[in-house]
Amino acid sequence: MIELRAIQKSYQVAGAAVVALKEIDLTIESGEIFGIIGHSGAGKSTLLRMLNLLERPTGGSVSVGGVDLLALNDEDLRQFRQGVGMIFQHFNLLGSKTVGDNVAFPLKIAGKADKPRIDARVDELLELVGLQRHKHKYPRQLSGGEKQRVGIARALANHPRLLLCDEATSALDPQTTRSILQLLREINEKLGLTIVLITHEMDVIRTVCDKVAVIDSGLIVERGPVSKIFLHPQHQTTRRFVQEAEHCPGNTTGVAPTPAGSRHKTIRRLTFMEDTVHQPILSRTAREFGIDFSILSGRIEQIKSTTCGQMTIALEGDGVRIQEALASLCALGVTVEEAAA
Repeated sequence: MIELRAIQKSYQVAGAAVVALKEIDLTIESGEIFGIIGHSGAGKSTLLRMLNLLERPTGGSVSVGGVDLLALNDEDLRQFRQGVGMIFQHFNLLGSKTVGDNVAFPLKIAGKADKPRIDARVDELLELVGLQRHKHKYPRQLSGGEKQRVGIARALANHPRLLLCDEATSALDPQTTRSILQLLREINEKLGLTIVLITHEMDVIRTVCDKVAVIDSGLIVERGPVSKIFLHPQHQTTRRFVQEAEHCPGNTTGVAPTPAGSRHKTIRRLTFMEDTVHQPILSRTAREFGIDFSILSGRIEQIKSTTCGQMTIALEGDGVRIQEALASLCALGVTVEEAAA
């Protein structure tokens, strides 16, 4: 669906070039929900805006649905953009227009339909996002979550193939964020849309995305399926995002130094997938090998539709028995890793 090749972007600031993106290569498959995560200033918004050419690259190529965007003239680019919906962090609704008029606005601009067909499309979209009864209200009468639902309905008005989400949940409280993410999942499944979203919150990525790219200082430093990236982060930036999502201080080390002759203390990160999540594997192993353990952090959760559990534990006891216990956990299907420093 989307192919970015050798994308570069720089700006001229006070006569000097400021580099925003560096040699970005990225492929996004049709029907995926793809997340791009990075801290403020990392380049994620610039990268997202490449996908409808609101930002033109300094170098490289942008292809969406087999179309080379850089080869389009102005009229063809306008036509292409009608097939791309966009959702914004602060909703960007027209305060002087009703909910129904906000949703109808892109249809009127496109000039594709008469009033009865526009009204029918507006009703269809408001039913999809659960706002039928708010059709004649104004944005000021809505909650933040309701405003974002209007924004989603408006973005879908022209039957887009691609939906871009620019920090779409950052202005919402956690409960409303979950409801909006659930709505995006339903839209993806029902309409088969490709959705690309940017965020600085790993919880958003974990809840809704199939794949993720981590961007730092204009470079993609890690990418892949969300379960792999979240459970086994390799790059330091990714590890920080995961630690923030787990509310983990991130100051653990692999093996704590101990005086000679004392009990060993080892810290490890354990990952339990589907069939091992709800079994008492850890407590049974501790009893079998005569070791003690304490849980430093952990949770059982869903990564999109996959159930997993992950915890950081401190094991204490005879060093050899600890290693045997860890080997036994591996044999039972538990992934054992050194805790990220």
